[in-house]
Amino acid sequence: MPSAATTSRRRPLLVSLMLAAAVLLAGCAGVLRVDSQVESFARWDERSGLPAAPQRYQFERLPSQHQGQVGKAQTDLEQWTRDELAALGWHLAGPGEAAPGWRVTVQAQSVRSPFAPWEVPHGGYWPGISVYGGWGRPGFGARFGFPLDPWWDATPYYQRAVSIVIRDAATGQVAYETSAAHDSRWHSTPGLWQAMIRAALAGFPAPPQGVRQVNIDLPR
Repeated sequence: MPSAATTSRRRPLLVSLMLAAAVLLAGCAGVLRVDSQVESFARWDERSGLPAAPQRYQFERLPSQHQGQVGKAQTDLEQWTRDELAALGWHLAGPGEAAPGWRVTVQAQSVRSPFAPWEVPHGGYWPGISVYGGWGRPGFGARFGFPLDPWWDATPYYQRAVSIVIRDAATGQVAYETSAAHDSRWHSTPGLWQAMIRAALAGFPAPPQGVRQVNIDLPR
């Protein structure tokens, strides 16, 4: 049986461990990590080299991106992209200004699945209706079906992607292309999309080659 002195010496250590655990848990609870798979391609004009900030651009939309709910979603997407580009020294051209040097196209897609890819419902899953879409296309992606086991409780799983293309306004040639993909159970929020856009622009205007993971931490 431990003596009173031994117990007394252990108490500070126990308290320290409990405090460390509390700090760790608090840190985990206070941060949401958005891990995106990013791939970028740069093909700037060899004669002029990398474009030095500041630069001016305008957004370019497809006809289907102007109407209704899709148009509203595209406006939000462009606003978040505008904020991230501004931090890099790229600014949206205002009305009445001279023609900007760049055109920017941004698109996003979100597909909702009834369960994660690695989850298989007990007894299987009845085939259902699949509808795909996203920002830049009519509607949002979704998958519908019915589990064979009526007691199986699934949690939706979301697969999201965002892409940004920058073209030379004078020639129409693509100078920069980047995309970010993120899968999780989290519902769609502005912060989540902003984190994906920020990840897609990581390394701009001279990104590393190949697919890479970019983590963006957001406060919960």
